[in-house]
Amino acid sequence: MSNPIRKSMVWLGLADDQYEYAEPEEPVTPHVQPVVSRGASVTPLPRRAAKAVVPEMNEIITVHPRQYRDAQQIAEHFRDGTPVIINLTQMTESEARRLIDFASGLSTGLRGRIERVTSKVFLLSPEHITVTGQEPGAESDLDATFTG
Repeated sequence: MSNPIRKSMVWLGLADDQYEYAEPEEPVTPHVQPVVSRGASVTPLPRRAAKAVVPEMNEIITVHPRQYRDAQQIAEHFRDGTPVIINLTQMTESEARRLIDFASGLSTGLRGRIERVTSKVFLLSPEHITVTGQEPGAESDLDATFTG
């Protein structure tokens, strides 16, 4: 069997065909397809039961943040299932808005609730906590401006 590259070189005039020689043939081996990995294994997240065990509530945390970086402390307590009261009176208005945006996302992500208590005090309650009181009105809107 002739080398196709050699034939192409002769046809293009890059090699002489007078020195063509027989090349040793390689033994033909059956084509084995490599094993293809289907990617990394995926560990599914545990599903919440319809009636989850409700942890006993024995405390409420009150946080008086001074800077936005205090949001981590709020998130840790809320993630543990503890209601958190956030008093924003010691923060600037811009940082208070950032913190409330963070807390709103945190409560939504963990299926909790955020409620305005006063103009600068908010309550984050986990999904297993029920808060009763007056019907929410204009005072509970999160878009209302902060007033000192």
